[in-house]
Amino acid sequence: MFARNHTKEVLMILLLGFQTPQIWNSVLVLLFLVMFILTLVGNLLIIILVARFQSLKSPMYFFLTQLSVCDMVLSTIIVPNMLDVISNGGRRISITGCITQFFFYCVSEATECFLLTVMSYDRYLAICSPLHYTSIMGYRLCFQLILLSWSLSFILTFIMVPLVSVIRFCGHVIDHYFCDLDPLLELSCTKHTVAEFVDLIIAIPSVTVPFFFVIFTYVSIFITILRITSSSGRQKAFSTCSSHITVVCAYYGTAITIYIAPSRWQSFNIKKAVSLLYTVICPFVNPIIYSLRNQDLKRHLKRILSNTQGRF
Repeated sequence: MFARNHTKEVLMILLLGFQTPQIWNSVLVLLFLVMFILTLVGNLLIIILVARFQSLKSPMYFFLTQLSVCDMVLSTIIVPNMLDVISNGGRRISITGCITQFFFYCVSEATECFLLTVMSYDRYLAICSPLHYTSIMGYRLCFQLILLSWSLSFILTFIMVPLVSVIRFCGHVIDHYFCDLDPLLELSCTKHTVAEFVDLIIAIPSVTVPFFFVIFTYVSIFITILRITSSSGRQKAFSTCSSHITVVCAYYGTAITIYIAPSRWQSFNIKKAVSLLYTVICPFVNPIIYSLRNQDLKRHLKRILSNTQGRF
């Protein structure tokens, strides 16, 4: 649908992948396959835990389940196709298929940015305004924030992707393992002003603005924590947001490197390596980070495992 205007010029695109020796390709396929399976299992386990135990039915865990859904969607969009590209030393994909992958990739990436922003606001209220937290962060507001996150992602993507799809492509080879923005723009014959405009659509609303909001909330959180007199109180307050800030640093660090840093400073090999961090590794480690640093999740996970062992 998106590619109808230019399919007469370029029908197929060749994804080169990583261009490593065959023996390394086999190792990479096995490694990423295991990570993909564990990503799905880990994030699905978080969703099951929150749905099953009443003590986990709070705004923080509700937002965490949405983040898990987003990670599962992102991994499913990227990894299976990437495994095919690596195992075959490259893969041809239609323009329509490439644009479609780019569309759902953008939706999941933007949604993750907005969800991390919403979670930082939740932590801000919990630590800086604990007496008003329950009255402000009700289930109605939670659903509204989640709906707003997904809606903004779809709206921004619906604006951006048609602009990419009408670009006139002069090449058909992408030195990447999926259809990302910069590799697609490298194939275009369109003026760079269009490419820069497309960059601004995704970078400013979904990366830059949420990032500065997160910075503001955590500055306020750290100031509030430093004002707590007891060391145990400071440690308890910090523990409630340590998992989130770890994920934020990993995610926004890679996103800013890709979308904000000038492209001339980055080779495609560097971009592919950085892209792996937020398309494969971040969805894989997110449930690990939240599980290891969250006592409630660890306790309920042990209950499930002990009940399972008791049945056998």
